[in-house]
Amino acid sequence: MAKSINVVTMGCSKNLVDSELFLSQMAANGYKVVHDGGVADSRMVAINTCGFILDAKEESINTILEFAEAKNRGEIDKIFVFGCLTERYKDDLIKEIPEVDGFYGKFQVKKMVEDLKAEYRMSLSHQRYQTTPAHYAYLKISEGCNRQCSYCAIPRMTGIHRSIPMDELVLEATALAEKGVKELLVIAQDLSNYGVDLYKKQKLAELTERLSAIPGIEWIKLHYAYPTRFPYDLLPVMREQANVARYLDIALQHCSDHVLKLMCRNINKAETIALIKRIREEMPGIHIRTTLLVGHPGETEEDFEELKLFVREMRFERLGVFPYSHEEDTFAGETYEDNVPQEVKLARAEEIMAIQQEIALEINRQKIGSVLKVVIDRKEEEYFIGRTEYDSPEVDGEVLVSGKKLTIGQYYQVKITDAEEFDLYGEIV
Repeated sequence: MAKSINVVTMGCSKNLVDSELFLSQMAANGYKVVHDGGVADSRMVAINTCGFILDAKEESINTILEFAEAKNRGEIDKIFVFGCLTERYKDDLIKEIPEVDGFYGKFQVKKMVEDLKAEYRMSLSHQRYQTTPAHYAYLKISEGCNRQCSYCAIPRMTGIHRSIPMDELVLEATALAEKGVKELLVIAQDLSNYGVDLYKKQKLAELTERLSAIPGIEWIKLHYAYPTRFPYDLLPVMREQANVARYLDIALQHCSDHVLKLMCRNINKAETIALIKRIREEMPGIHIRTTLLVGHPGETEEDFEELKLFVREMRFERLGVFPYSHEEDTFAGETYEDNVPQEVKLARAEEIMAIQQEIALEINRQKIGSVLKVVIDRKEEEYFIGRTEYDSPEVDGEVLVSGKKLTIGQYYQVKITDAEEFDLYGEIV
């Protein structure tokens, strides 16, 4: 194990792509690479951290400390830490965790590779050591964010919005498809602004159309569109290209004009409702995933009641909710008092999810008797576990399929026989 490295990834799928790029470089230099392994898997570990909110920061720090203790016991030799947490708190981490051999920011992978006495190969800058199942992969199309939402520290960690050139993305996606990837999960902090910096106009629609033409790609799913200045020219592409899934992840955060203004979202409730209605009108059958944030400083009981009614009326097919985290280096953290008690934040989040569970169950029950295209991700006990075009890995529900000889990564026609709040049951047609 003298020339091996274990890369542990914390946080979001965007971080996972960064880890895969690093793994690709190390594998090309002859290293045995392990992803998300334990102490026993390698004498060297690189931890890709998350610095988004308090819980994520604590998880990253605890992971570093666990490996630091293993180093003190003589079980590993070297620890390297990179990613968002170090981008944000590098100086503090150096002082607090001396066991770490090197701290690197989010965009210092090249330096980390070189400090490991390995050659950084530009020819591999968009080639990844895939850690996801062979049939799907994430495609990160930009870095950074120009939005200035009050609660979010991401622009301070990742910098301004920077689109990856379209030709490079098409080459990367084509290489993934040639390796057997059938589902592209397109991700960015802000899909809506893709292309503005490079091409002086929004180019998400053109990029999506070009990706849809790649042989072998069965599904393309779009994650993290921004509602302000949404690129409406995307909708005809979604409607006309059969392999662009009827699925869109668009984080709305709130509906109250009062809270949206406090959040610096540059959109109001009427515009939000008009956006959702237009998307549904132009793309019948689409499943919209959104994220809400409760407990932002200044959110009143009246604001929260308005949000509850909004969730009931809009009937989102997919919805997640998070309690507000008061973060330094954010507009809210520096300007507002964190005046909503934590127990109230948590209670509000639970209330929203209870409403969503009712809605999700009703929507799922409407699918009973229908036949849906399902990809099989894995086998668990007596069921094969799959997803429809309306579901992304890790965040959405699944389909539990009865069958004896199904193949992981293959697509099947499945008749839905039963439904729960977030999962479906079915059998092969």
